[in-house]
Parts: sequence; C-alpha cells; structure tokens
Amino acid sequence: MVVNARTKKVIVLIWLLIVPAGMWFTYHTYPPNVSGRWLDLIAFLLLTSVVASMPMVINNTPIFLIQWVSIATFLSFGLFVEIVFAQAAVIVLLLKLRIQKEQLFRLPLNFIMFFLVSFISGAVYYLLGGKTGPELINNPSAIWLATVYAFLNYFLNQVILSVYLYFIYKSKESYFGKDFIVETITTIITLPLGMVLYMLYNQGGILPLLLVGIPFVSLSIIFKLYYSSEQVNEYLQQAAEIGHQMAERLEVNGVIDLFIRKLSEMLPVDYAYIFEVVNEDELQLTRRIEGGCKELPANMPRIKKSEGISGFVWSKGKAHLYSTGKHWKRYSEGYIPDESESILAVPIVRNKRVIGVVMLASKRKRAYEKYQLMIVDILCSYFAVAMENAKHYEITKIQSEHCALTKIYNYRYFEKILTEEFNKLFHFERKVLSLIILDIDHFKAVNDTYGHQSGNEILIELADRLSKIVGSRGTVARYGGEEFVILLPDMNKKEAYQLAELIRQAIANWPFTLQQSLELTQHQVKITASIGVATAPEDAEDPLALVRHADRALYIGAKRAGRNRVAEYSSC
Repeated sequence: MVVNARTKKVIVLIWLLIVPAGMWFTYHTYPPNVSGRWLDLIAFLLLTSVVASMPMVINNTPIFLIQWVSIATFLSFGLFVEIVFAQAAVIVLLLKLRIQKEQLFRLPLNFIMFFLVSFISGAVYYLLGGKTGPELINNPSAIWLATVYAFLNYFLNQVILSVYLYFIYKSKESYFGKDFIVETITTIITLPLGMVLYMLYNQGGILPLLLVGIPFVSLSIIFKLYYSSEQVNEYLQQAAEIGHQMAERLEVNGVIDLFIRKLSEMLPVDYAYIFEVVNEDELQLTRRIEGGCKELPANMPRIKKSEGISGFVWSKGKAHLYSTGKHWKRYSEGYIPDESESILAVPIVRNKRVIGVVMLASKRKRAYEKYQLMIVDILCSYFAVAMENAKHYEITKIQSEHCALTKIYNYRYFEKILTEEFNKLFHFERKVLSLIILDIDHFKAVNDTYGHQSGNEILIELADRLSKIVGSRGTVARYGGEEFVILLPDMNKKEAYQLAELIRQAIANWPFTLQQSLELTQHQVKITASIGVATAPEDAEDPLALVRHADRALYIGAKRAGRNRVAEYSSC
C-alpha cells in the first residue's frame, strides 16, 4: 500500500499540531502519580517495551498484547504516564518491524492514533468520576469504570484504524478480517489480566509485577509462535494449491507466468529472475520481471557456475537468503538493481539435479523470513515438475501437428484450423477465407532422376520458401506427398490469386539446390508448380467444399491447362 508524499506531509503536520500540545495539556490537566516510584515506572516501561517487541503481523497489520499493561499503567500512574508509555511502545514496535525510509510516516501516524485513543478514553474515564492510584482496589464501581475505559480504548482504536486503512492506505479489503478477530479476542482475554496486574502491583510492589509479568510475556510469545505456525500452514496450503494449478498448465510460458504471479502475491517481490542451466558451466536468464508483473528483455550475458548469487546457489545446490544489500552486493554480477535490499535465491531441482535458479529481490530490508525460503523451495519443486510436463506436452503437440520432414503444419492441424476459421466466418468474425492448394509438377520424375532423398530436400526447401512468403498472413501446411495448402483468413480471391502467382514465380524462377543426389554431387534443379485458389463464402459454404473447389481449380484449371500456372475456382 503506497502513500503519496503529500499525505505524508499532512500526517507530520497533524502530529505537530496535536501530540506535543496534547501531551503538555494532559500533563497539566491530569498530573501523573509518580512520586517516589521511579523504579516502578522503569519496571512498567520495561514490561511495555518487551510486549511491544513481540507483535503478530496479520494482513500487514501489527497486533501486540499491550492492552493489559496499558490498563495497569493507567490505573496505577494516571493518563499522562500511560500516553508516554504508549508512544514508547510505538517506537519499539516499529523498530522491531524494521520499517524502511519510505515508511517512516508510520511513526507520527501511530503516535497520533495512540495519543487520541489514550487521551479520549482516559478523559471519558475521568469525566465519569474515575480515579487512578492504589485506592481503587476496594472500590467495585472503579473496576466497572476501568472496564468501560478498556472497551472504549479498544473501540476508538478500531475506529481510527479503519479510517487509516480506508482514507490513507486506500485499502479495499474487508475490515472485519482475521486481524480484527484476533485483536478482539486478545482484548477480551487480556482485560482481566490487566486488572489482576494492577491489583497485585498495588498490594505487593515490583516483585509481584515481575512474577505476573513473566507469564504474561510468555503468553505474548505463545500467541506469536502460534500465529507463526498458522502462517506457515497457510503458506503450505497455498503452495499445494499453486502446485496443482501449475500442473494443470500445459504451456511453458503459462507455467512460468503463473509461478511468478503467485510468488508476487505471496511475497514482497519487486524483481524476479528465472535462470535455466544450458550446459555444464553456464546459466541463461530466461525470464526477467520487474514490479511483480512487468516483463523485461532477458538478453543478459550468461553466468558461469559459482559466479554471482545465482551461480553460487547453482554450484551449492542450496537456497540462500540475504536480508540487506551489504550482504550480497559484493557477489552480484549486475543483474539486480542497486535499490534492491533483500534477496531470496532458490535452486530448481529435478531428479537430484539443479536445472535452474529462481531469484527474488525486494527493495525492503529483511523482507523475507526463513520459513518463506522453505515455501519457495517447495514451490520450485512443483515448478520443476510442471515445467517438465509442459515441455513434454509442447514437444508432443508440435510433433502431432507438424510434418516430421518439412517442419510445417500437417494435414491434421490444417483440418482443425480450417474448421475454426469457418466457424469464425459463420459468426461474422471473418469476412472472407481463401485457400491455396499447390502441387509440384512432375515430382515423380525428380525422385526417379535424383533419388527420394533429393525429393525430400526439395520439399523441405519449398516449405521454407512458402513460410517466408506467406509469413503471418496465413497458415502453410503439407497436404500430402508433394501438395501444400495455404489458408488465408480475411484475404479475398483477388489478393489470394496475386499471392499464389507470386509463389508460382518464386518456385519457377529460382532453382532448388540438391546436396545429396544419386551422383553424390551438388545439383541445381528447376521445378514448377500448379496452383488452385478458392474463396469462402463466395465459392463454398463448408470446409470440405472449399478444399474440393480449390483442388478442382488446381487440376482442371492449372494441370490440364499445361501446368506451371495459377487457376481460380469458377462455378461456371
């Protein structure tokens, strides 16, 4: 969530206007009860800092169990001390979260929120007749007022937090998410703990404070560890789902795109690189992503084994995590932008052999955790299997759709694309559809004279010429034997005829070179071709009719008329 510079300046200005003056006002209006209790204050401040240093981050929202310490601090020392300690807790929290320079606005932003929450809830407590100090222990009504203070404190915190999320962070997610539920539950749990802490402190001093504080701090640690394990479980579930999704993709590019997109959704990824092992000693960059989605050219120099971060990960076969730029920049080979800080590099392993490396980079320091390294490692295993399956599928698909000799499309694929184009014609997605059928003249004589291998050479070279002439305007396929077909979407009969004439001349005017003739010497052979042209819907209303009529034009209009010519279908 990005906050613009103007908003940040407004936040700082509001903090300057509210917090310093508000704390001065609080000190003079509600003076603290700290006379002779400086050691106690230090103990409470230490307890506050320890609890603030163990937050749970849920949906990018830090939650810490500070409420029970705040209640005891407020009831024991008054509003001003509670406000000061809350401000100190904000500093400890943000230091623990290691916020970056561009996130420093969160410091005054949280100062404002914690001040307003503390001041308003405390002021209401005083207006209702509440007091602070040790004399509240035997006053049941004071306990009820303290409960009102705690829930008002919680309510104001949620209101201000929701305003922040909506107006400052522009968040579109539901406010009543997991973070809201966790914070509500922890508030309910810790309210009585805060009251117990207040009572024990005022009856027994610092020693009970320490005895009670240690299990309460332990509770914070348990909550944090529990949530961490929950996060790991969620990541594992996501990894399994992503693995299934990648396995369903049958194209290599589709697998890579899904892999990068899911990684960017799970982790803070500013730059992503996928390297492939191309030989025993080199890695080749095959995909380069910036900003989580923008693909950049991958024309970068190859990397040697043990060279740079990716080469090092390849040679060791182990994942590596770098938290800041100073840890990795001396190893970098120029792939990663200088503004990057955190690096996560993981080998892609298949059958106990490294076949590639995935490298993720973030502009934030300490952006990745060790357990995330484990998750990416698992995802790389899924990725390796999905890539291998996709490559095998693409190879099989190419083999099933292409002529093994000429490498252009075969008749099976031609039939499929012809049907698809006719459907587009029927649904008015195409205006016209032209078909060219080409047959080499006297091809049997070429085979008899120079051998079948030489005939194959002519077919290969002819397929290459046709592909270059037609380009992206249509689909070239081998129809069978010495016949070829060219399907031309949105090309009328006149244009198709002109193209067919260009093809005829390109065949007749430029000899074909034979490398493996029967005489074992290089030969140049001139051949010609007869060509038929038909167009739908003018000449045909279905795919078979279009093929039949183009074939009729070839044999009646071109072959019988003397060969080496182009003929168009005519119903007359």
